[in-house]
Amino acid sequence: MNRRPALIALEDGTHFSAQAFAGSGETSGELVFNTSMTGYQEILTDPSYFGQIVTLTYPLIGNYGVNPEDVESFRPHARALVVGECSRIPSNHRATQSLPEYLEAHGLIGLDQVDTRAITLHIRSLGAMRCLISTEDLDPASLCRRAAEVPPLVGDDYAIQVSTREPYDWPLAPYGSEADTPAGGPRFRVAVIDCGVKFNQLRILQRRGCLVRVFPITVAPEEVMAWKPDGLFVSNGPGDPSAVPYAVKTLRGLVETRTPTFGICFGHQLLGQALGGRTFKLKFGHRGGNQPVQDLATGKVEITSQNHGFVVDKDSFGEGAVENTHVNLNDGTSEGLRHRDFPVFSVQYHPEACPGPHDSEYLFDRFIDLMTTSPRPA
Repeated sequence: MNRRPALIALEDGTHFSAQAFAGSGETSGELVFNTSMTGYQEILTDPSYFGQIVTLTYPLIGNYGVNPEDVESFRPHARALVVGECSRIPSNHRATQSLPEYLEAHGLIGLDQVDTRAITLHIRSLGAMRCLISTEDLDPASLCRRAAEVPPLVGDDYAIQVSTREPYDWPLAPYGSEADTPAGGPRFRVAVIDCGVKFNQLRILQRRGCLVRVFPITVAPEEVMAWKPDGLFVSNGPGDPSAVPYAVKTLRGLVETRTPTFGICFGHQLLGQALGGRTFKLKFGHRGGNQPVQDLATGKVEITSQNHGFVVDKDSFGEGAVENTHVNLNDGTSEGLRHRDFPVFSVQYHPEACPGPHDSEYLFDRFIDLMTTSPRPA
């Protein structure tokens, strides 16, 4: 593993020296941290990380390598990866590449030999920041000045950049297997609005007997309904949910059809806006596999996988038809909602995991039950 000097520069003038274990050159984005102990390949390929430089808090990364089965989209979306130490020797019978080889193959920079605890504490104190990393410009003053010129994430439509351009059906070899379809074939037709969908969401729907068609985030309501879906699924995605008013308008129209609807993460935020709520940006976001969430109806606490920098303002609905269903026990922010009159519900976290715990996969069964009991739209 050949390493070269590198520099991490933040918009507030803070900088950290590091070593590049993969890639070279420069890249910019919002610097965030994730507390998951495993799942670096799933994190890198999660479209929700588009435009972000990811710092992993677990000290040793890369020890089990990389394989083709554990990707969550067609390619990596994170701008770069920052870790305390990258394993020199991957050891796992499923591995086909090392982490450095994988990053190199996709033109991404990987940095280690840096105090990730100091980076995390800085972000926790002051918030996620615009960042520029370089193996070329190692002058802290110069790089920090340029980091302050990186365009901010707020107000930019990132979701359209990761969404599919054309509709496609799932399973899609090699990422989905026909063997995962239950005997007897599909029971339901589910239209997926792709804001940055993860493959495991599609796999779980397939295993529950759903024929899945994935539509672009720019799709018109008429095109979705022309396919005659039994249910609508709105996926996760990156960036500012208030920057995609066209998608909010589409969802508002689809909700009026009374099609059973389930939203996750970015999809939860879009549905929140479609139902009359507001969203806002968190200081440093929720990213990791250990976020405690309470179901307000049962009192049960789930340990959840999360990745988001924005949330729905749970106080923006008033006393109307929208009910807040889940809350984050760390900071009290919204983690779920449902409509009292329409068959619509959503959660802020990731019940499909990959990576993370499986406590919340039952929500997909709730979606199946909703399609089973709700009359099909005319």
